[in-house]
Amino acid sequence: MTQADLLRLYQGQFKLIKTLNYCSWQKLFLPLVLLNYFLSLMWSFPTTNISSINKINEYKSQFSPATNYLDTNLEFGISLSGDNQEKSRGEEEVLTIKNHKNYTANQLPLEIYFPSPQDKSKTLSNSNTADFTSNITLDKASEQVVTMLEKNLIQEYSDYFGEDFQGKLVNPQNIQDILVDMHRQTGKKSAVIYILVYQDQLQIILLTQKGQPILKTVPGVNREQLRNTAMMFSGEITDFRNLNTTSYLPLAQKLYNWLIAPIATALEKANIDTLLFSIDSGFRLLPLAALHDGEQFLIEKYNFSLIPSFSLINHNYNSLKNTQVLAMGASKFSEQPPLPAVSVELTTITQKLWQGNSFLNEEFTRQNLIYQHQNYPYSIIHLATHAEFISGDVSQSYIQLWNEKLQLHQIGELGWNNPEVELLVLSACRTAVGDKNSELGFAGLAIATGVKSAVGSLWLVNDEATLGLMTEFYSHLGNLNIKAEALREAQLAMLKGKVVIEKGILRGSVSGREMSLPAELANIQNQKFSHPYYWAGFTMVGSPW
Repeated sequence: MTQADLLRLYQGQFKLIKTLNYCSWQKLFLPLVLLNYFLSLMWSFPTTNISSINKINEYKSQFSPATNYLDTNLEFGISLSGDNQEKSRGEEEVLTIKNHKNYTANQLPLEIYFPSPQDKSKTLSNSNTADFTSNITLDKASEQVVTMLEKNLIQEYSDYFGEDFQGKLVNPQNIQDILVDMHRQTGKKSAVIYILVYQDQLQIILLTQKGQPILKTVPGVNREQLRNTAMMFSGEITDFRNLNTTSYLPLAQKLYNWLIAPIATALEKANIDTLLFSIDSGFRLLPLAALHDGEQFLIEKYNFSLIPSFSLINHNYNSLKNTQVLAMGASKFSEQPPLPAVSVELTTITQKLWQGNSFLNEEFTRQNLIYQHQNYPYSIIHLATHAEFISGDVSQSYIQLWNEKLQLHQIGELGWNNPEVELLVLSACRTAVGDKNSELGFAGLAIATGVKSAVGSLWLVNDEATLGLMTEFYSHLGNLNIKAEALREAQLAMLKGKVVIEKGILRGSVSGREMSLPAELANIQNQKFSHPYYWAGFTMVGSPW
């Protein structure tokens, strides 16, 4: 009941007195006194500002596609002030929503204050600076925001894959418990980062092992601006004319300043070394490894993975030591470019770097995939073949087998979740940048396949570079605790010039590890792979552990 409703009740009370003028005042005196007393109590109760709710509804209408499925039971940013509120896990703070005088009706209409008992003037408001020092610490509201985001993301992937995943929802406290458990098992301190893109600003939510989620706001960076910058950044990296330049650096630094710099201090303070990125629709194919702070790339500081949502990844940890790999692939195709290094890639992985079996060309069929996995519980499946995540529904994306295209929605029929496959590697895939459905297919790769983690490339990298990176990846995979760190070490070896071709021989970071290139690549005498084109597109999807 609003204050306006209470005022109308008081007016009704006076009309009632006038109407009952001719009644016995002795009989009416006590009821009227009691009525007045109860109305006074109601007047003192905390009330929700209806105009604020209207502002929130306007705000929700500007949410990007990933956050359009708002649960009306979780009104973002509304809190009732007063002493009667239930507190959750600490001393409660008060959240107030106010109109910002500098914004018009079609712009972001909110100013958010977070006064706390320690600092009543603490404010998170719109300004021209990208880095805010004020954070959400309101127990109930901040946890509701994370829960809301998880529910919205789950719904988005449920719609794409045509399957209801809402039963997998994990609340923020459980997320933190899992992060603590992963730290205990792997020695890695992980954090979840949600990047939300609105019409007039970015919001970054950081959830670490302890404490409340931290919200950072970057005003003045609109959705179109970020999209254009991200597209240009990917274009600069993948343009062959730029492979001997650093033309990508200005854009890499701009994106770092927008997406990472606002939380950099919090990450360092919490000693975080592994990041799980859940990114808004339209930006999930950003090559995060190549973001640059002016001194070093992001991959030089952190292990990370791209996740659909925390609720939709596998939260268990199993070491890959003493496991086997099923490696399959094709080196020639009827309608697509050949991959001449695939035969060397498969034999090197299964005979020199890992234990397992390999199957090439005619043996790379759906029937053999099913048979081999049923015959032995391989923990790693490596597919060296073309794979594409393209526009349209889930049936449009595929993995190319020898004699057919295995559509993304059909992979779940291969039974890779029973027994569970720990890691799927697609060494030659590419994704349609800027398309929502292709993003969902790539970011949801682990969901579609039933595996715990997957490695894929955002763009098609040349054969010799792929061979170099995959060799490095498997060299480190058995010696490190988590998969994301093995991928990071492989990327760093490429970046730092430890993987090169010299006189037609591919040399890696491990002393004495050399391999001759196949005849089709014999004309390549000398090459380095330090440019981000060669390594930044490879991405860990799903669990980084």
